[in-house]
Formats: sequence, C-alpha cells, structure tokens
Amino acid sequence: ETTELGNKKELKSMPFITYLSGLLTAQMLSDDHLISGVEIHCEEKGRCPSTCHLCRRPGKEQLSPTPVLLEINRVVPLYALIQDNDTREAFKGALMSSYWCSGKGDVIEDWCRCDLNAFDENGLPNCSPLPPPVLRLSPNVEPSSTVVSLEWLDVQPAIGTKVSDYVLQHKKVDEYTDTDLYTGESLSFADDLLSGLATSCVAAGRSHGDVPETSLYSVIFKCLEPDGLYKFTLYAVDTRGRHSELSTVTLRTACPLVDDSKAEEIADKIYNLYNGYTSGKEQQTAYNTLMEVSASMLFRVQHHYNSHYEKFGDFVWRSEDELGPRKAHLILRRLEKVSSHCSTLLRSAYIQSRTETMPYLLCRSEEVRPPGMVWYSILKDTKVTCEEKMVSMLRNTYGESKGR
Repeated sequence: ETTELGNKKELKSMPFITYLSGLLTAQMLSDDHLISGVEIHCEEKGRCPSTCHLCRRPGKEQLSPTPVLLEINRVVPLYALIQDNDTREAFKGALMSSYWCSGKGDVIEDWCRCDLNAFDENGLPNCSPLPPPVLRLSPNVEPSSTVVSLEWLDVQPAIGTKVSDYVLQHKKVDEYTDTDLYTGESLSFADDLLSGLATSCVAAGRSHGDVPETSLYSVIFKCLEPDGLYKFTLYAVDTRGRHSELSTVTLRTACPLVDDSKAEEIADKIYNLYNGYTSGKEQQTAYNTLMEVSASMLFRVQHHYNSHYEKFGDFVWRSEDELGPRKAHLILRRLEKVSSHCSTLLRSAYIQSRTETMPYLLCRSEEVRPPGMVWYSILKDTKVTCEEKMVSMLRNTYGESKGR
C-alpha cells in the first residue's frame, strides 16, 4: 500500500493477518461474497527469534507480528470456480484435453478421441501419451547366483491409452561382443507368462501396488547362470500397437556356490595322492577329481591346498610335477573362467553356505486371448488366478572369521 506525500511515495506495511481482517470487515470475504473453492485458515506457527535481524523493522526494536500460515484444506477443480455453465463446460473440456490428451483430442468417457492432426508416421493416433514403465529389482527378493526378481508398476492412466501387454527381453551380455546385435529372448507378459506357455524357470505375478487401484507386475527368473552379466529390457504395448520407450536393468548375478567343506576334503585328497610316489592310477584319480569339480570349486581347492601344504610345493607346481605339463594345463586353464570379483571372494578365510526361502506370486490367466486380438485386449482387465509359491535360494557368505 502506498500513500502520496507531496512528490514522494511512502510504502506502508501491515501484518497479513491485519490485511485479512480488513477484508473481512469490508465484507469482501463475508458469507455473502465467499469465493467458491477458497477457504482461508490462519494459525499461529511460532514467532521469529530475537536474534534474527530480518524480523526487525527498520528503526524499531520490537519484533514483527506473529507469522501466519495459509492452508488450503479443500481442493476443487479450477473450472468449478466459473459461474457460467457454458464457459465452465468449455474450460473443463480444455483442461481435460490438456491433461489427458496432450491438448490434441477430446476426453470421451475414459479414452481420448484424437484430432485429425494427432497421428504419427505410422498412422496411429498419438494424442494420449504412453508412459514408459520403470523396471526395477524387487526389494523383497535379493538376487542370488541363479535367481533374480524384477517388478514394475502398471503405467495405464485412468483416462487415455490402454495397455495391452508388456514385453520383457532378457539376455546374457557377452563383454567382448556388440550387445546391440542380439536383443535376447522376448517374453510377452500376457501371451507367454500369464498363459503359462513359458518354462518353469520364469514365473509372472500381479498384485496391488501402494495404491489399491495400481497393479504391480513381477517376473522371477530362477535358472540364470552364476556370475553372469544380464540385461533386462521392458516396454509397454497399447491397444493401438504403439510401443513405449524402453526401461533397462543390467546386473550381475552372484558368484557360483561352493561347498567349502568339500573343497577342503578334495584338497586333502589331492595332497595324499601327490605325496610320495604317484602311480599311474593315482595320477588318473587326481586328474579326474580336479576335472569333475566346477571352476569355482577348483579355485577354492587350490586355496585350501596352498593354505595347508604350500611348504611342500604350491598347487600349480605339484600338479605339473605329478600329472605332467599337458594334464596340469588342462586343469589350470579352467581357473581363467573365474572372474576377478569372484576370485577375490574365493580367497576369503571362511565361506559358509545358507539357504533362504522367499515367497513369490505365480499368476495364471483364467481366459484365453484369441490370436490376432492382442491389441484389442486390455491387460488390466484380464482375470488372473494367483497363488503364493516359495523359492529356495542357496547363498555363500564370505568372511575372515567364522560366523555364528
């Protein structure tokens, strides 16, 4: 508020609560002139501290008035504030079109009727956006050496595009080749997973998200390779055949499982076979034993052998001496298959095994989707039957001391 003082303008200030009281006094916010959809509520929220210089008025020592907070405790659409019916309906239609149909179509019930100029290069209507799903690891299932669980929230909006399917691609990434040349195996959530046509190594689930109206989809892979780098890619397909943008998760499965007690037993057995005079039969027994175990177990056998018997010659030297260079080379080159990450863990002082049992949902569709009609079916309306299953996951725990 400014007042004219000759050629000068003086700026006057007043507490906001005083300003509101003045409006009420002037009947500007009385019941007869109450603005629809707006309610003002004033409440004390504490005082400014005396140490704050911003709370002091210039030239005065007293603190500024008590601060207040405006709160909106009733929300109404903007078009409800308009009194004229025709104007309100026009404004409502414009807002709905802008929010749900990108301003390029009209909302008809729960779908968008696109304008004639709202078609893509393929001739498909594109006024209603198709949001990309966000693929993520399931927080309640920790990935193991062979099991990975993924999930995503349904992206179908309340009005607009209708999701017909989700397509999940997965592949093991070869670090030495171009990963874009091979897209991997594609799985249709509706046709492959919910129908039960996929293998027993993959299971699909559908449950409610944090909001009851939201569907949470999940897929669990149970037969992956240990210490493998995998890439999972997901996209949505709507009833008009459009594809959303891709969502990708790349991860490496846990290191292969090893039985540490058995590895130590094999190391003792190999030492006894190598000790003293080694006959042809003993040589063949040692060779067969070392070739039958996995590369990770062989690495652990070498660790135990060197820990206990290195003073008599390390594992590599003794193998070459007892089995000959050719057989020793066939055995030792298998150690190259162990990644640097896993080899570090396999050098741990102690490795313990444990079994975890985790629940997951297995869902099956109650209806058969006709061939060629995929685009015209809405995934959310598919009736499914779900049951809770349990998956056992073996894990290794690595450490420098034995756990309890």
